[in-house]
Amino acid sequence: MKSALSEDAKVWGRIGLLSFGGPAGQIALIHRETVDARKWVTEEEFLSALNFCMLLPGPEATQLATYIGWRRHGVLGGLIAGLLFVLPGALTILVLSVLYSLFGNMPLVASLFWGIKAAVLVIVLEALLRVARRALKRNSDWVIAGLAFLALFAFGLPFPLVIAVAALIGFLMPDKLAVSIPDVALPALSKTLLTILSWSVIWLLPLGLMRWVLGKESVYFGLGWLFAKLAVVTFGGAYSVLSYLGQDVVEAHHWLSTAQMVDGLGLAETTPGPLILVGQFVGFLAAAQATGNTWAGLWGSIIFLWMTFVPCFLWIFAGAPYVLYLQGQPRMASALSRITAAVSGVILNLALWFGLHVLFTGVARLQGPVPVWWPDVSSFDWASLVVTLAAAVALLHFKIGIPKTLALAALMGVIWKLLLI
Repeated sequence: MKSALSEDAKVWGRIGLLSFGGPAGQIALIHRETVDARKWVTEEEFLSALNFCMLLPGPEATQLATYIGWRRHGVLGGLIAGLLFVLPGALTILVLSVLYSLFGNMPLVASLFWGIKAAVLVIVLEALLRVARRALKRNSDWVIAGLAFLALFAFGLPFPLVIAVAALIGFLMPDKLAVSIPDVALPALSKTLLTILSWSVIWLLPLGLMRWVLGKESVYFGLGWLFAKLAVVTFGGAYSVLSYLGQDVVEAHHWLSTAQMVDGLGLAETTPGPLILVGQFVGFLAAAQATGNTWAGLWGSIIFLWMTFVPCFLWIFAGAPYVLYLQGQPRMASALSRITAAVSGVILNLALWFGLHVLFTGVARLQGPVPVWWPDVSSFDWASLVVTLAAAVALLHFKIGIPKTLALAALMGVIWKLLLI
Protein backbone atom coordinates (compact mmCIF):
# COMPACT_ATOMS: atom_id res chain seq x y z
CA MET A 1 0.00 0.00 0.00
CA LYS A 2 2.77 2.43 0.99
CA SER A 3 4.75 1.62 -2.14
CA ALA A 4 1.68 2.04 -4.35
CA LEU A 5 0.89 5.36 -2.69
CA SER A 6 4.43 6.65 -3.19
CA GLU A 7 4.33 5.62 -6.85
CA ASP A 8 1.01 7.42 -7.25
CA ALA A 9 2.53 10.49 -5.62
CA LYS A 10 5.32 10.54 -8.21
CA VAL A 11 2.75 10.40 -11.00
CA TRP A 12 0.64 13.20 -9.51
CA GLY A 13 3.75 15.31 -9.03
CA ARG A 14 4.62 14.80 -12.68
CA ILE A 15 1.07 15.68 -13.73
CA GLY A 16 1.22 18.82 -11.57
CA LEU A 17 4.47 19.93 -13.22
CA LEU A 18 3.09 19.39 -16.74
CA SER A 19 -0.48 20.64 -16.22
CA PHE A 20 -0.38 23.58 -18.63
CA GLY A 21 -3.27 24.84 -20.71
CA GLY A 22 -6.09 25.56 -18.29
CA PRO A 23 -8.95 23.07 -17.70
CA ALA A 24 -8.89 21.61 -21.21
CA GLY A 25 -5.17 20.87 -21.15
CA GLN A 26 -5.24 19.54 -17.58
CA ILE A 27 -8.19 17.22 -18.15
CA ALA A 28 -6.44 15.95 -21.27
CA LEU A 29 -3.25 15.24 -19.33
CA ILE A 30 -5.06 13.51 -16.45
CA HIS A 31 -6.93 11.35 -18.97
CA ARG A 32 -3.72 10.44 -20.77
CA GLU A 33 -1.88 9.49 -17.55
CA THR A 34 -4.65 7.78 -15.54
CA VAL A 35 -6.76 6.12 -18.26
CA ASP A 36 -4.53 5.52 -21.29
CA ALA A 37 -1.11 5.03 -19.70
CA ARG A 38 -1.86 3.41 -16.33
CA LYS A 39 -5.46 2.13 -16.44
CA TRP A 40 -6.11 3.45 -12.95
CA VAL A 41 -9.74 4.07 -13.88
CA THR A 42 -11.81 2.97 -16.85
CA GLU A 43 -13.06 5.35 -19.52
CA GLU A 44 -16.57 5.17 -18.03
CA GLU A 45 -15.30 5.85 -14.50
CA PHE A 46 -13.23 8.79 -15.75
CA LEU A 47 -16.17 10.35 -17.58
CA SER A 48 -18.50 9.81 -14.61
CA ALA A 49 -15.94 11.49 -12.35
CA LEU A 50 -15.57 14.37 -14.82
CA ASN A 51 -19.36 14.76 -14.95
CA PHE A 52 -19.48 14.94 -11.18
CA CYS A 53 -16.66 17.48 -10.95
CA MET A 54 -18.24 19.64 -13.66
CA LEU A 55 -21.29 20.00 -11.42
CA LEU A 56 -19.22 21.27 -8.47
CA PRO A 57 -18.04 24.81 -7.76
CA GLY A 58 -14.31 25.30 -8.05
CA PRO A 59 -11.53 24.13 -10.39
CA GLU A 60 -12.79 20.92 -12.00
CA ALA A 61 -9.38 19.53 -12.96
CA THR A 62 -8.17 19.79 -9.35
CA GLN A 63 -11.29 18.04 -8.15
CA LEU A 64 -10.93 15.36 -10.84
CA ALA A 65 -7.38 14.62 -9.66
CA THR A 66 -8.59 14.52 -6.05
CA TYR A 67 -11.43 12.16 -6.95
CA ILE A 68 -9.15 9.71 -8.77
CA GLY A 69 -6.69 9.82 -5.86
CA TRP A 70 -9.59 9.12 -3.48
CA ARG A 71 -10.76 6.19 -5.60
CA ARG A 72 -7.26 4.71 -5.43
CA HIS A 73 -6.29 5.28 -1.79
CA GLY A 74 -9.12 6.95 0.10
CA VAL A 75 -8.83 10.34 1.80
CA LEU A 76 -5.02 10.22 1.97
CA GLY A 77 -4.82 9.42 -1.73
CA GLY A 78 -7.19 12.28 -2.51
CA LEU A 79 -5.15 14.73 -0.44
CA ILE A 80 -1.89 13.68 -2.11
CA ALA A 81 -3.36 13.86 -5.62
CA GLY A 82 -5.03 17.23 -5.07
CA LEU A 83 -2.05 18.85 -3.36
CA LEU A 84 0.53 17.60 -5.84
CA PHE A 85 -1.67 18.72 -8.71
CA VAL A 86 -1.86 22.28 -7.36
CA LEU A 87 1.49 22.88 -5.60
CA PRO A 88 3.84 23.04 -8.64
CA GLY A 89 1.70 25.75 -10.24
CA ALA A 90 1.24 27.54 -6.92
CA LEU A 91 5.00 27.66 -6.32
CA THR A 92 5.56 28.87 -9.89
CA ILE A 93 2.98 31.64 -9.52
CA LEU A 94 4.45 32.62 -6.15
CA VAL A 95 7.96 33.00 -7.59
CA LEU A 96 6.66 34.93 -10.60
CA SER A 97 4.50 37.13 -8.34
CA VAL A 98 7.57 38.06 -6.28
CA LEU A 99 9.59 38.82 -9.41
CA TYR A 100 6.70 40.77 -10.95
CA SER A 101 6.26 42.79 -7.77
CA LEU A 102 9.97 43.63 -7.70
CA PHE A 103 10.81 43.99 -11.40
CA GLY A 104 7.61 43.99 -13.45
CA ASN A 105 6.90 41.64 -16.37
CA MET A 106 9.89 39.66 -17.66
CA PRO A 107 10.54 39.00 -21.38
CA LEU A 108 12.31 35.65 -20.80
CA VAL A 109 9.39 34.19 -18.83
CA ALA A 110 6.88 35.54 -21.36
CA SER A 111 8.79 33.97 -24.27
CA LEU A 112 9.06 30.59 -22.55
CA PHE A 113 5.35 30.39 -21.87
CA TRP A 114 4.43 31.75 -25.30
CA GLY A 115 6.01 28.66 -26.84
CA ILE A 116 4.52 26.31 -24.26
CA LYS A 117 0.98 27.51 -25.04
CA ALA A 118 1.35 26.33 -28.64
CA ALA A 119 2.35 22.84 -27.51
CA VAL A 120 -0.54 22.68 -25.06
CA LEU A 121 -2.96 23.36 -27.92
CA VAL A 122 -1.82 20.10 -29.57
CA ILE A 123 -2.27 18.15 -26.31
CA VAL A 124 -5.77 19.57 -25.86
CA LEU A 125 -6.89 18.73 -29.40
CA GLU A 126 -5.52 15.19 -29.18
CA ALA A 127 -7.40 14.56 -25.93
CA LEU A 128 -10.59 16.15 -27.26
CA LEU A 129 -10.66 13.72 -30.17
CA ARG A 130 -9.94 10.77 -27.89
CA VAL A 131 -12.63 11.66 -25.33
CA ALA A 132 -15.24 12.48 -27.97
CA ARG A 133 -14.60 9.22 -29.80
CA ARG A 134 -15.36 7.25 -26.63
CA ALA A 135 -18.10 9.42 -25.13
CA LEU A 136 -20.28 10.08 -28.17
CA LYS A 137 -21.82 6.68 -28.90
CA ARG A 138 -25.20 7.64 -30.38
CA ASN A 139 -26.52 10.25 -32.77
CA SER A 140 -28.32 11.89 -29.85
CA ASP A 141 -25.00 12.25 -28.00
CA TRP A 142 -23.57 14.17 -30.96
CA VAL A 143 -26.63 16.43 -30.98
CA ILE A 144 -26.34 17.17 -27.26
CA ALA A 145 -22.59 17.83 -27.56
CA GLY A 146 -23.16 20.17 -30.50
CA LEU A 147 -25.92 22.08 -28.72
CA ALA A 148 -23.80 22.39 -25.57
CA PHE A 149 -20.93 23.80 -27.62
CA LEU A 150 -23.18 26.32 -29.38
CA ALA A 151 -24.83 27.36 -26.12
CA LEU A 152 -21.46 28.20 -24.57
CA PHE A 153 -19.41 29.43 -27.53
CA ALA A 154 -22.01 31.21 -29.64
CA PHE A 155 -24.52 32.41 -27.05
CA GLY A 156 -22.50 32.59 -23.84
CA LEU A 157 -25.18 30.80 -21.80
CA PRO A 158 -24.34 29.96 -18.18
CA PHE A 159 -22.41 26.73 -17.84
CA PRO A 160 -24.60 25.31 -15.01
CA LEU A 161 -27.70 25.83 -17.18
CA VAL A 162 -26.19 23.85 -20.08
CA ILE A 163 -25.24 20.93 -17.84
CA ALA A 164 -28.59 21.01 -16.01
CA VAL A 165 -30.54 20.81 -19.29
CA ALA A 166 -28.43 17.84 -20.45
CA ALA A 167 -29.00 16.08 -17.13
CA LEU A 168 -32.74 16.77 -17.29
CA ILE A 169 -32.96 15.27 -20.79
CA GLY A 170 -31.23 12.12 -19.59
CA PHE A 171 -33.37 11.88 -16.46
CA LEU A 172 -36.69 12.30 -18.28
CA MET A 173 -35.69 10.12 -21.24
CA PRO A 174 -33.53 7.32 -19.81
CA ASP A 175 -31.51 5.34 -22.34
CA LYS A 176 -30.41 1.72 -22.34
CA LEU A 177 -26.74 2.49 -22.94
CA ALA A 178 -26.22 4.48 -19.76
CA VAL A 179 -23.57 2.92 -17.52
CA SER A 180 -25.14 1.04 -14.63
CA ILE A 181 -23.27 -0.43 -11.66
CA PRO A 182 -25.74 -2.43 -9.51
CA ASP A 183 -25.67 -3.30 -5.83
CA VAL A 184 -24.00 -0.11 -4.61
CA ALA A 185 -25.45 0.91 -1.27
CA LEU A 186 -26.47 4.46 -0.47
CA PRO A 187 -23.66 6.04 1.61
CA ALA A 188 -24.45 6.68 5.27
CA LEU A 189 -25.88 10.17 5.76
CA SER A 190 -24.26 10.52 9.20
CA LYS A 191 -20.81 9.96 7.73
CA THR A 192 -21.49 12.49 4.97
CA LEU A 193 -22.63 15.12 7.47
CA LEU A 194 -19.55 14.52 9.64
CA THR A 195 -17.31 14.97 6.59
CA ILE A 196 -19.08 18.22 5.66
CA LEU A 197 -18.86 19.56 9.22
CA SER A 198 -15.20 18.71 9.79
CA TRP A 199 -13.97 20.09 6.45
CA SER A 200 -16.15 23.21 6.81
CA VAL A 201 -14.48 23.94 10.15
CA ILE A 202 -11.02 23.37 8.64
CA TRP A 203 -11.93 25.69 5.77
CA LEU A 204 -13.62 28.59 7.57
CA LEU A 205 -11.93 28.68 10.98
CA PRO A 206 -8.94 30.73 9.70
CA LEU A 207 -11.37 33.23 8.15
CA GLY A 208 -13.13 33.66 11.48
CA LEU A 209 -9.82 34.12 13.27
CA MET A 210 -8.75 36.82 10.79
CA ARG A 211 -12.05 38.62 11.33
CA TRP A 212 -11.64 38.45 15.11
CA VAL A 213 -7.93 39.32 15.36
CA LEU A 214 -7.40 41.69 12.40
CA GLY A 215 -10.86 43.18 11.90
CA LYS A 216 -13.12 43.28 8.87
CA GLU A 217 -11.23 46.23 7.33
CA SER A 218 -8.00 44.23 7.08
CA VAL A 219 -6.88 43.44 3.54
CA TYR A 220 -6.21 39.87 4.68
CA PHE A 221 -9.77 39.34 5.87
CA GLY A 222 -11.07 41.10 2.76
CA LEU A 223 -9.12 38.72 0.55
CA GLY A 224 -10.22 35.70 2.58
CA TRP A 225 -13.87 36.69 2.40
CA LEU A 226 -13.66 37.33 -1.35
CA PHE A 227 -11.99 33.99 -2.09
CA ALA A 228 -14.41 32.14 0.20
CA LYS A 229 -17.35 33.55 -1.77
CA LEU A 230 -15.71 32.68 -5.08
CA ALA A 231 -15.14 29.11 -3.91
CA VAL A 232 -18.89 28.47 -3.84
CA VAL A 233 -19.90 30.31 -7.03
CA THR A 234 -17.22 29.24 -9.52
CA PHE A 235 -19.36 26.73 -11.39
CA GLY A 236 -17.73 25.88 -14.69
CA GLY A 237 -14.23 26.58 -13.42
CA ALA A 238 -12.14 29.71 -13.53
CA TYR A 239 -13.50 31.06 -16.82
CA SER A 240 -16.89 31.65 -15.22
CA VAL A 241 -15.50 33.77 -12.39
CA LEU A 242 -12.68 35.81 -13.93
CA SER A 243 -14.91 38.76 -14.77
CA TYR A 244 -16.32 38.82 -11.23
CA LEU A 245 -12.84 38.58 -9.71
CA GLY A 246 -11.49 41.33 -11.96
CA GLN A 247 -14.41 43.64 -11.23
CA ASP A 248 -14.10 43.15 -7.47
CA VAL A 249 -10.34 43.59 -7.09
CA VAL A 250 -9.97 46.39 -9.67
CA GLU A 251 -13.17 48.43 -9.42
CA ALA A 252 -14.57 47.72 -5.96
CA HIS A 253 -11.40 47.49 -3.83
CA HIS A 254 -8.78 49.06 -6.13
CA TRP A 255 -6.28 46.44 -5.00
CA LEU A 256 -4.91 46.01 -8.54
CA SER A 257 -4.94 47.97 -11.78
CA THR A 258 -6.56 46.58 -14.91
CA ALA A 259 -3.12 46.10 -16.48
CA GLN A 260 -1.94 44.10 -13.47
CA MET A 261 -5.05 41.92 -13.63
CA VAL A 262 -4.38 41.18 -17.31
CA ASP A 263 -0.75 40.33 -16.55
CA GLY A 264 -1.87 37.98 -13.78
CA LEU A 265 -4.26 36.20 -16.12
CA GLY A 266 -1.46 35.80 -18.65
CA LEU A 267 0.79 34.21 -16.03
CA ALA A 268 -1.95 31.84 -14.85
CA GLU A 269 -2.85 30.79 -18.41
CA THR A 270 0.72 29.84 -19.28
CA THR A 271 1.99 28.24 -16.06
CA PRO A 272 1.16 24.77 -14.73
CA GLY A 273 -1.83 24.32 -12.45
CA PRO A 274 -5.45 25.51 -12.44
CA LEU A 275 -6.26 28.77 -14.19
CA ILE A 276 -7.91 29.95 -10.96
CA LEU A 277 -4.33 30.44 -9.65
CA VAL A 278 -4.67 33.93 -11.09
CA GLY A 279 -6.25 34.55 -7.69
CA GLN A 280 -2.93 33.77 -6.04
CA PHE A 281 -1.29 36.52 -8.09
CA VAL A 282 -4.15 38.81 -7.07
CA GLY A 283 -3.78 37.89 -3.40
CA PHE A 284 -0.03 38.44 -3.46
CA LEU A 285 -0.13 41.85 -5.15
CA ALA A 286 -3.16 43.04 -3.15
CA ALA A 287 -1.51 42.27 0.18
CA ALA A 288 1.88 43.58 -0.93
CA GLN A 289 0.53 46.87 -2.30
CA ALA A 290 -1.95 47.45 0.53
CA THR A 291 0.74 47.05 3.20
CA GLY A 292 3.67 48.47 1.26
CA ASN A 293 5.62 45.28 2.00
CA THR A 294 6.38 42.89 -0.85
CA TRP A 295 6.74 39.93 1.48
CA ALA A 296 3.29 40.50 2.96
CA GLY A 297 2.16 39.14 -0.39
CA LEU A 298 3.15 35.68 0.86
CA TRP A 299 0.22 35.80 3.30
CA GLY A 300 -2.08 36.93 0.53
CA SER A 301 -1.00 33.89 -1.50
CA ILE A 302 -1.55 31.52 1.42
CA ILE A 303 -5.01 32.96 2.10
CA PHE A 304 -6.00 32.43 -1.52
CA LEU A 305 -4.73 28.85 -1.61
CA TRP A 306 -6.47 27.92 1.63
CA MET A 307 -9.83 29.51 0.92
CA THR A 308 -9.93 28.24 -2.68
CA PHE A 309 -8.64 24.67 -2.48
CA VAL A 310 -9.71 23.39 0.95
CA PRO A 311 -13.36 23.40 -0.20
CA CYS A 312 -12.32 21.22 -3.16
CA PHE A 313 -11.54 18.48 -0.66
CA LEU A 314 -14.82 19.17 1.11
CA TRP A 315 -16.88 18.71 -2.08
CA ILE A 316 -15.01 15.57 -3.19
CA PHE A 317 -14.79 13.74 0.13
CA ALA A 318 -18.46 14.46 0.89
CA GLY A 319 -19.84 13.78 -2.59
CA ALA A 320 -17.56 11.18 -4.18
CA PRO A 321 -19.10 8.18 -2.33
CA TYR A 322 -22.39 8.98 -4.08
CA VAL A 323 -21.01 8.79 -7.64
CA LEU A 324 -21.08 4.98 -7.91
CA TYR A 325 -24.45 4.87 -6.19
CA LEU A 326 -25.93 7.31 -8.71
CA GLN A 327 -24.51 5.27 -11.57
CA GLY A 328 -26.52 2.33 -10.29
CA GLN A 329 -29.82 4.26 -10.55
CA PRO A 330 -31.16 3.99 -14.12
CA ARG A 331 -32.47 7.52 -14.46
CA MET A 332 -29.47 9.09 -12.73
CA ALA A 333 -27.10 6.96 -14.82
CA SER A 334 -28.89 8.21 -17.92
CA ALA A 335 -28.57 11.81 -16.68
CA LEU A 336 -24.83 11.31 -16.12
CA SER A 337 -24.54 9.78 -19.59
CA ARG A 338 -26.12 12.86 -21.18
CA ILE A 339 -23.87 15.12 -19.13
CA THR A 340 -20.94 13.17 -20.58
CA ALA A 341 -22.10 14.07 -24.07
CA ALA A 342 -22.53 17.72 -23.09
CA VAL A 343 -19.07 17.77 -21.51
CA SER A 344 -17.58 16.87 -24.89
CA GLY A 345 -19.11 20.10 -26.20
CA VAL A 346 -17.78 21.95 -23.14
CA ILE A 347 -14.24 20.72 -23.80
CA LEU A 348 -14.57 21.70 -27.47
CA ASN A 349 -15.60 25.19 -26.35
CA LEU A 350 -12.56 25.45 -24.05
CA ALA A 351 -10.26 24.06 -26.75
CA LEU A 352 -11.50 26.52 -29.37
CA TRP A 353 -11.30 29.43 -26.92
CA PHE A 354 -7.75 28.43 -26.03
CA GLY A 355 -6.79 27.88 -29.67
CA LEU A 356 -8.04 31.32 -30.70
CA HIS A 357 -6.00 32.95 -27.95
CA VAL A 358 -2.89 31.01 -29.01
CA LEU A 359 -3.10 31.79 -32.73
CA PHE A 360 -4.44 35.38 -32.51
CA THR A 361 -3.29 38.20 -30.26
CA GLY A 362 -6.67 39.92 -30.46
CA VAL A 363 -9.83 37.97 -29.54
CA ALA A 364 -13.11 39.30 -28.18
CA ARG A 365 -16.79 38.43 -27.99
CA LEU A 366 -18.91 40.06 -30.66
CA GLN A 367 -21.81 42.14 -29.48
CA GLY A 368 -25.32 41.19 -30.60
CA PRO A 369 -27.75 38.26 -30.51
CA VAL A 370 -24.98 35.74 -31.29
CA PRO A 371 -22.01 36.88 -29.15
CA VAL A 372 -19.44 34.41 -30.48
CA TRP A 373 -15.75 34.65 -29.73
CA TRP A 374 -14.16 36.15 -32.82
CA PRO A 375 -10.50 36.91 -33.58
CA ASP A 376 -9.06 40.04 -35.12
CA VAL A 377 -7.86 38.42 -38.37
CA SER A 378 -5.07 40.97 -38.70
CA SER A 379 -3.65 39.78 -35.35
CA PHE A 380 -2.98 36.24 -36.61
CA ASP A 381 0.31 35.02 -35.14
CA TRP A 382 1.87 32.84 -37.81
CA ALA A 383 4.86 32.12 -35.55
CA SER A 384 2.49 30.48 -33.04
CA LEU A 385 1.12 28.34 -35.87
CA VAL A 386 4.66 27.23 -36.75
CA VAL A 387 5.39 26.24 -33.15
CA THR A 388 2.02 24.47 -32.90
CA LEU A 389 2.71 22.44 -36.04
CA ALA A 390 6.21 21.59 -34.82
CA ALA A 391 4.76 20.41 -31.50
CA ALA A 392 2.14 18.34 -33.34
CA VAL A 393 4.82 16.59 -35.41
CA ALA A 394 6.97 15.97 -32.32
CA LEU A 395 4.14 14.62 -30.16
CA LEU A 396 1.92 12.82 -32.66
CA HIS A 397 4.38 11.62 -35.31
CA PHE A 398 7.67 11.13 -33.48
CA LYS A 399 5.92 10.48 -30.11
CA ILE A 400 8.66 12.09 -28.05
CA GLY A 401 6.32 12.56 -25.06
CA ILE A 402 4.76 15.56 -23.36
CA PRO A 403 7.78 16.82 -21.32
CA LYS A 404 10.10 16.89 -24.34
CA THR A 405 7.40 18.45 -26.53
CA LEU A 406 6.84 21.23 -23.99
CA ALA A 407 10.59 21.80 -23.69
CA LEU A 408 10.95 21.97 -27.47
CA ALA A 409 8.11 24.50 -27.74
CA ALA A 410 9.57 26.60 -24.89
CA LEU A 411 12.98 26.65 -26.61
CA MET A 412 11.36 27.72 -29.89
CA GLY A 413 9.56 30.47 -28.00
CA VAL A 414 12.78 31.83 -26.52
CA ILE A 415 14.56 31.69 -29.87
CA TRP A 416 11.77 33.48 -31.68
CA LYS A 417 10.83 36.12 -29.09
CA LEU A 418 14.29 36.99 -27.80
CA LEU A 419 16.67 36.27 -30.65
CA LEU A 420 14.79 36.68 -33.93
CA ILE A 421 12.54 39.69 -33.32
